[in-house]
Amino acid sequence: MKKFRKVLDGLTTSSPGGTLGSPSYSSAAGTPTASTPREIDVQETLVSENFQLCKTVRHGFPYQPTALAFDPVQKIVAIGSRTGGVRILGRPGVDCYCHHETTAAVLQLQFLINEGALVTACADDTLHLWNLRQRRPAILHSLKFNRERITFCHLPFQSKWLYVGTERGNTHIVNIESFVLSGYVIMWNKAIELCTKTHPGPVVHLSDSPKDEGKLLIGFESGTVVQWDLRMKKVDFRIYYDEAIHSVSWHHEGKQFMCSHSDGSLTLWNQRNTARPFQITFPHGKIQKDGRKESCKPILKVEYKTSRNSEPFVIFSGGLSYDKAGRRPTLTIMHGKAITVLEMDHPIVEFMVLCETPYNNEVQEPYAVVVLLEKDFIVVDLTQSNFPIFENPYPMDIHESPVTCTAYFADCPPDIIPILYSIGAKHKKTGFSQKEWPITGGTWNVGSQTYPEIIITGHADGSIKFWDASAITLQMLYKLKTSKVFEKPKPGEVRGGDLVEEDPYAVQMVSWCPQSRIFCVVGISAHIILYRFSKYEANTPIVSLEVRLQCDTEEVLSPSETENQPCFPEPGSHSPVQASPGSGASEGVKDSIPCLKVKERPVRVPPGYQAELVVQLLWVDGEPPGQITSLDINSAYGLLAFGNSNGLAVVDYLQKTLLLCLSTLDLYGAADPYQRLTRSPRKNRQSTSDFCMRGLSSFYSDSKKRIRTSYQSLTELSDNQQSVDMERSKSPTSVHYPPSSLHSEGRMPRGDPAAAPRASPCSPVFHLLDNVKGPGRKLSLPTDLKTDLDHVNGHCTSPTSQPCSAGKPRIPIGPEGSRLTRRGPGRPPFRKAQSAACMEISLPVSHTEGHTSRRAMLQQLHGVSMYSHDEHHSPAAYCWSEKGAESRENSFSRSRSSSVSSIDRETKEAVTTLQFGESYGRKGDAQPTPCLWVGTSLGVVLLIPMSVPTEEEERLEEPVTIGPGGAVLLMKGSILRLAFLDLAGAIIPGPHEVWRDPNGPEDPDRPRRRKLINFSPWSSQDGCAEGHLAVVCSERQAKVLLMPSQACLFVHNITESSFVLRADVVTACNSVCLACFCANGHIMTLSLPSLRPLMDVNYLPMTDMRIARTFCFTNGGQALYLSSPTEVQRITFSQDMCENLQEMLGELFTPIETPEVQNRGFLKGFFGGNAQNLDREELFGEASAGKASRSLAQHIPGQVGMEGMKAAAGGVVGDLARARIALDERGQRLGELEDRTAHMMTSAETFSKHAHELMLKCKDKKWYQF
Repeated sequence: MKKFRKVLDGLTTSSPGGTLGSPSYSSAAGTPTASTPREIDVQETLVSENFQLCKTVRHGFPYQPTALAFDPVQKIVAIGSRTGGVRILGRPGVDCYCHHETTAAVLQLQFLINEGALVTACADDTLHLWNLRQRRPAILHSLKFNRERITFCHLPFQSKWLYVGTERGNTHIVNIESFVLSGYVIMWNKAIELCTKTHPGPVVHLSDSPKDEGKLLIGFESGTVVQWDLRMKKVDFRIYYDEAIHSVSWHHEGKQFMCSHSDGSLTLWNQRNTARPFQITFPHGKIQKDGRKESCKPILKVEYKTSRNSEPFVIFSGGLSYDKAGRRPTLTIMHGKAITVLEMDHPIVEFMVLCETPYNNEVQEPYAVVVLLEKDFIVVDLTQSNFPIFENPYPMDIHESPVTCTAYFADCPPDIIPILYSIGAKHKKTGFSQKEWPITGGTWNVGSQTYPEIIITGHADGSIKFWDASAITLQMLYKLKTSKVFEKPKPGEVRGGDLVEEDPYAVQMVSWCPQSRIFCVVGISAHIILYRFSKYEANTPIVSLEVRLQCDTEEVLSPSETENQPCFPEPGSHSPVQASPGSGASEGVKDSIPCLKVKERPVRVPPGYQAELVVQLLWVDGEPPGQITSLDINSAYGLLAFGNSNGLAVVDYLQKTLLLCLSTLDLYGAADPYQRLTRSPRKNRQSTSDFCMRGLSSFYSDSKKRIRTSYQSLTELSDNQQSVDMERSKSPTSVHYPPSSLHSEGRMPRGDPAAAPRASPCSPVFHLLDNVKGPGRKLSLPTDLKTDLDHVNGHCTSPTSQPCSAGKPRIPIGPEGSRLTRRGPGRPPFRKAQSAACMEISLPVSHTEGHTSRRAMLQQLHGVSMYSHDEHHSPAAYCWSEKGAESRENSFSRSRSSSVSSIDRETKEAVTTLQFGESYGRKGDAQPTPCLWVGTSLGVVLLIPMSVPTEEEERLEEPVTIGPGGAVLLMKGSILRLAFLDLAGAIIPGPHEVWRDPNGPEDPDRPRRRKLINFSPWSSQDGCAEGHLAVVCSERQAKVLLMPSQACLFVHNITESSFVLRADVVTACNSVCLACFCANGHIMTLSLPSLRPLMDVNYLPMTDMRIARTFCFTNGGQALYLSSPTEVQRITFSQDMCENLQEMLGELFTPIETPEVQNRGFLKGFFGGNAQNLDREELFGEASAGKASRSLAQHIPGQVGMEGMKAAAGGVVGDLARARIALDERGQRLGELEDRTAHMMTSAETFSKHAHELMLKCKDKKWYQF
C-alpha cells in the first residue's frame, strides 16, 4: 500500500489546540494571524535606536596566557594570551580586555613606564602600540616585520627607542613615537668573532647596562653573550658558555650579571674577567656518589635583585633535578644562604619581581613576585620570611572546576547579596599576607546605573558558585557543593548504577527563585537536588524520591496505516514484577536503581543552602535514565516539574510526592497531532551493560575528563506480555494503593491509608489505576470513550466517572476497543551532556543551508539524540566517534517545518521547556488558575491546568490535582521559551513565596506562615481581567497568543537559514522585548507583543558548543557567555548602557609624577661612576643612521574608525582634567624649585663665608705648621 504523510499545516480547527492548525505567515515583522476577539491596544515604546550591541567586560583568568608585563609607576599589570588577547589589571574594578584582530599569540609585552602606552609583540612578527590613556585601549601604530621573526624586545626606561631581537640573531631599533624602523642595525656576524664557525642562534635577551646606557647586552641562545658599544659600534667583550642561555639579569651597579642555563645552572659573570664565570651554582643539583652532579631541568628565568637592608634576592623558575618524575613546577627564592622552594599547582608561564624603583641602576628593594601560571595568577609577598601569597581580588578561579552551565539574574532583591556574602565569608581560605594587594593602579567608580546582579556558575565537580556581578565587577559570594548530598564510594567499590566514569555530579542546569531563595540543581546523573536557604545550622535527613521515567519510541505513520487494527494481548499472559530500589534483575540487568546513592543518615549542614529533597531517575530494564532537558520550580505552588526525552514528571516538594509521571505521547491525551506507528515486539533479548565511552572534553587537552555516553540497549519484550503503563504517585492524603502501583519509591513515611481524599463531582481527585508491570506497552483509549475519560496517565478525570478500583483497570476488549500500542525494541542512542567549559568541538556544516548542522547542535545542547531507529543496526553500531558523528549528523540535517514530512523519523519527543504560571487552562475559563505550560522538541505547546490548595494547612494535607491537558499551539522547531504578559504589555512575574527561614526560632506570638505573592493577570492591572498574552518562541518562530481564547495575535519567522539557540523575554529601556541568539551568530531583538524586528547584529559565529550551552540573557538588556574555558564575557544590547559604559569602566592611566633619581653622593659617583646618559636620537635618528630598508618592515597606521573616534571623544573630558592636574602639578613644582633655589643660594653664601674665614685663618701659616 502506498504511504503518504498527512501535512499538519492544514489541520482543521476542530483539534483541541485552538491555534494548532492556524497558518503561519512569513513576514519581516509580526503579523496578525486571525481576527482577534477584541483589539489589543499596547503602547510600545521600543524603537531600533534603543538598541546597540557592545561588549562590556570580561571576567576570569586569561585563557592560555603567554606573556606578562608590569608598570612599576602606574602599578598595573598586563597579561597576553595565545589567542591574541591582552588583559590589563589594576585595582579591583580596573579590568580591561583588548584583542588583536589577527588573533596571533602575544609573545612579549613592554610598558612605556608611566606613559600610558603598551607595546605588544605577536607571533605574526608584528609590533603594536596601544594607547592606554582611554578607557577602551586602541592600537595607534603597528609594524610588520617581513623577513625576520621577532624573538625578544627591550625598552629602556624613559626611552623612545625599542630594541628588537630576531631569530636570525640581528637586533633592530624602532622609534616608539613614529613606529618607524631605524637604519641602525646590529648584525649577528658583527657581534661574534670572525673565527666563529657556527651561528649564535636567536636573540634571547636584550638589556642596557645600568652603568652605561650606551652599552647593550645581547644574549644568544647558543650561550654567547655580547656587550655592544652603541656609540662606537663595536663589541666590548664576548662571553662563551657551553650551555644554552635562557635569561640574563643585571646587578644594579652594572658590574655583574647572572645567566640561567639549560643544565639547571646559574652563572655569575664579572666584567673585569669575562674569560670564565665568577661563580657557577647548581641550586637543586646534588652531588652523587661518583662525585658528579645530577642532571637538572633548565632554569627558564632568573631575576637578580638587591636590597639595602638584607642580602640580594635570586629568584628563578625551574632547575629541579630529573630524579623524581611528576614533580610540580617550582619557584625558588634564594635570599642569602636561605633557599625557599614554592611549589605551584600549574606550570609557570612567566614571573616578574616588583621593585620600589623603576631605575635599573638603583637598589631595587623587591617587595613581591607576580607569578603567571597556566591556570592561575598569584603574587608572593617577599617582605615576610615565610613568603605568603596575597589574596587575589580578581575572579581568577571561575575555572577551578570546568564550567558546565551559567545563569544570569539582574535586578535581584537587594538583601540577597549581603546575606550570601556573609555566609560565604565564613568559609574563605586563610593564611594570606596581611598586606594590601600590590597592584593598585587605575581608578574606578561605581556607575550611576547600578543594581544587584548575580551570576551563577555550575561546575563539573558538582559545585555551584554565586557571584556578585553588580556594577560590571565580579566577586564570589558563596560556594555550594552538591556532592555532599551523596554517599562517597569506598575505595575499589563499583557502583552499579553509575552513568559516568568521572564527574558524576556535574551540573547541567540550575533554577533559582531569588524571592523565595529556593534553588534547584540538575545533575548529569539524572538527579535533581532542591535546596532551601537558612541562616542557621541544621541536622536533618535528606528525602530521596525515585522516579521511573522511561518510554519507548514510536514512529509517524501515514493515514493509510492508521486504521483501527487493534492488537489484543493474551489475557493472563503476564504478571507484574516489582523490582526493589537499588537492586537489579536476576540476570544482572540494572532495573529500578538510581545512579547515585543519597546519604540516608541525618546530615549536619552549615548555614546557607541546605538540601531538602533529591529526585533521581531510575534505570529501567537495563537502560539508563534519560538526561533531564527542562526544569521549572514554583515556590508559591510548591511544585517542581522536569522533563526529558521520555516524558514529564511533576513533584510536590512540600509533600515529597510524585504527582505526575507521563510519557510525552500521553501528554496529548485525545489530541495527539502526530500518529504513531505500532511495532511488533521482539523476542526477549539480553540487555548489554557494556556502554560505549565518550570523553567529557577536558579543561585542557593534556588532562581529559571522561564521561560515559550511555547507549540505550534493546528492550526486553515478549509476545505474551502486556503492560498498562499507568503509574502515578499521589500525596500522602490520597487513597492508599499497594506499593507496586507507585511510580516513586521515596524514603518517606507514607500517608495514612485510611485517609480518604476530599473529592466532589466538580473537583475530581485523580485515582491511581493498578500498575501492571511491563517494560514497554501502553494503553490508548478508544475515541468514543475519550469524551468521558480523558487519557491522562490512566486516571479518571470526568466528573461523572466512577473511581477505578485498584487492580481492575477498565480496558474495553473488542473490535471497537483500544489499540494496544507495543513499544519498539530499539531505542536511539543517547548522548550525555558534556562540560560546556571544555568543549572545543568542530561542528559539521550543512552544505544546503550554509550553517552549522542543527541536529548536531541540538544533540549537544540538549544532551539528547533524535536518530531514527534502524532495526538492522546493532547497539555496537552506535559507538560514537567524532568523524562518524559528523557524517551521521550531516546525513540527518534538515530544515524544520510544521509538517509531518519534516520530522524525518524523529522518534524521541523531548520536553524542552516548562513554565508554571497563572493562566487559563481551557478556552471557556473565566479566571486564571495555576497552570503548567509544556513545550516539546517537535514544536508543540501543551497546557496542563492544576488545582492547588491555597490555605497552608490544606496545602500540606490536601492533594494537588492536575487536569487533562491538550495541545495549544504548533510551531516550527523546538520550543525554547514561554513567557506571560498582561494586556498592557508588561511581564507578569511568576507567583512566588516570600522567604522565611525554615530553621529559624519559633515565635509563639507570630507563628510562621507561608506568605504568597501572586501576580495573576486578573489582579495585576485594571482592565486586564479579560485575559493575558502568552509569548512562545521556538527555534524558528515567535508567536503571541491571547488567552483564554488561544488566538494567535502575532507571528514572526525569526530565521530561515539558521535556528535559535537561546531566547528570553527580558526588560530593556523600561520596556519588554524578546531577545534571541541564533546559531549563525546573530543576536536579535523583537518588540512585544507586535514582534517587530528591532535589532539584528551578526555578533558571534558559532564555533563550538561552549558558547551555545552557556549563553543567557537577563533583564536590563544584558547577556553573558563563556568566551573561553576560563573567561566569562558580558555584553549589552541596550543603547543606554552603551552610552554609560565609559563612566562604568575603570581608568587605566592616572597622572603620576615619575620618581626622581636617587642622589648617589659625590664620592660614590666619583669612584663608582654615574650612569652615562646616551643621546639615542643622535645615534638612531635618520640623520645619522639613515633609513631602514622598506622591505624589512611595513608600518601600519592605527584604526581610525568610528570606535576610535568615539573613544577619543569619550576621553576628551578626562584629557582636560588630566591637563588641569598636570598644570597644577607644574605650578607646584615650579614653586618648590624656587624654594630650593633660594635655599641653595643661602647655603652657598654660608659656605663662602666659612671658606673665607678659614682662608684668613690659615693664610699666614707655613706648610709645616699644618
